[in-house]
Amino acid sequence: MTRRRGGDDLVPISGLLSYRLSRTSSALSRSAALRYRREFDVSLGEWRAIALIATDATLTLNRLARRAGLDKAQMSRVVTKLTDRGLVSRTPGSGRTSQLDLTATGKKVYAGLIGAANDRDTTFLGILSPDEREVLERALDKLADLALSLEQQEREAQAGE
Repeated sequence: MTRRRGGDDLVPISGLLSYRLSRTSSALSRSAALRYRREFDVSLGEWRAIALIATDATLTLNRLARRAGLDKAQMSRVVTKLTDRGLVSRTPGSGRTSQLDLTATGKKVYAGLIGAANDRDTTFLGILSPDEREVLERALDKLADLALSLEQQEREAQAGE
């Protein structure tokens, strides 16, 4: 059970770190989704696919889905929409795989999207002092490392059942 340091009171969900981070992340994503839809007519999932494809020319659908945190079926629908719109091309690879790449139009959309994403990042980080930004970076790295470790422990515990 989670308890406040030095106290016996259980922390309500609204005070739990994971809940607060999740709410903040959701708000960041929703505002990004609204802007990217308005300015570039892409969904948040499409933006993530475009950005990941732009930074790794070796991506297949399976690898893209893993990196984006979506299941293969969801990512397949996203890539199909992007292909139909002329933003992504598929080149047949070995077996049933295909390499994904941005078309010339996709690269132009990516340039606008990554510029907007950087503008948003600057806005969010701009409300923090340099010291706060440094502490945030370190804290996020520590939390991510611990979360991955705990996830692995849970997978091992589940496999042992």
